[in-house]
Amino acid sequence: MALLYSPGQDSNFKLPEFNLPAVSGKNYSNTDFHKYDLKVFFFICNHCPYVKAIEERIISLYKQLKDRNIIFVGICSNDASDYPEDSFENIKKSWHDKNYEFPYLYDETQEVAKAFGAVCTPDIFAFDQSDKLFYRGQLDNSWRDPNSVTREDLKLHLEAQLTGTKPDFEQTPSMGCSIKWIN
Repeated sequence: MALLYSPGQDSNFKLPEFNLPAVSGKNYSNTDFHKYDLKVFFFICNHCPYVKAIEERIISLYKQLKDRNIIFVGICSNDASDYPEDSFENIKKSWHDKNYEFPYLYDETQEVAKAFGAVCTPDIFAFDQSDKLFYRGQLDNSWRDPNSVTREDLKLHLEAQLTGTKPDFEQTPSMGCSIKWIN
């Protein structure tokens, strides 16, 4: 397991074009999310301990925010031939069992991860109504222990974006396992 941190991102970075199958049986493209004020993409998977540690918090945060015209989208880009826990069928099972309530897409070719510049799981990207990136960082300030969270970074940035304000702290990179690239 190689620990990586998400890099900074160009402030002019726009939501890449994509079309991916979802575990729900639908296909989604970037244009399917234009109707939302804010769009948050999570590069996640089943096997990564960093994702496992925050998965319930992601699901809970979505349930808190979904009525505010915010969409969360999970994307799994890991090589399932080397990491079978991250196969389409296995992420579908997790999505169903844990009641994600938001789309979970499968990036088998890894083209979408490359277009985003995603490097780790979790790698979190938040875009505004015009599809411009405004946040790339950690979910909160305690990936390991939900009881130790003192600042919900992503939530504070989303709320600031909706109100036209700016949080009083800098974005902290997300950290996690490297995306498992196809050899």
